[in-house]
Amino acid sequence: MQLEITHNINGVDTTRLQETVSAVKASPELGRFNFRIENRWIDAGENRSEVGSFSGCGQELSHKTGFTLSADEPDILLGTDRGANPVEHLLHALAACVTTSMVYHAAARGIAIEQVESSLDGDLDLQGFLGLDPTVRNGYQQIRLKLRIKANVTEEQLQELGKLGPTFSPVFDSLMNGVPLLVSAERMI
Repeated sequence: MQLEITHNINGVDTTRLQETVSAVKASPELGRFNFRIENRWIDAGENRSEVGSFSGCGQELSHKTGFTLSADEPDILLGTDRGANPVEHLLHALAACVTTSMVYHAAARGIAIEQVESSLDGDLDLQGFLGLDPTVRNGYQQIRLKLRIKANVTEEQLQELGKLGPTFSPVFDSLMNGVPLLVSAERMI
């Protein structure tokens, strides 16, 4: 009988992580993923997205359960406040991706993290969204992200941990470097 030993750091199975790294290194096409959602407008600022299947590792995959993401606007922005607004979802996506990226890369380096919290805030000016001032962008002018990390590390290692998330986060990269967006419209039947 062969005993399988797994190493779990930060909740990450580092044996599987290393196997994944080796597999993608040997066959880069295994690292290509396509994620999808279907969105439906409800009323005013409210809409919902269903997270569906995705592709990766050369196959079509499904989540263990379905996910619904609800979005709305607060009353002051003419919504019914039935969900976080889209720019709040963006902050959540950034926080979640930076945190996950940091935790996974710390695990790969053998660094145990006890706790991670973050605070994010961003500045928006409605003059852009409302088309009142073409010099004001529609999106965030600036986002601030503060990480609080509990780990038995030196101050230098703590600062390195704080850089791991932004360095490897796909959401951080998409925000900082932009991503091509192809938009089309078609008539519903």
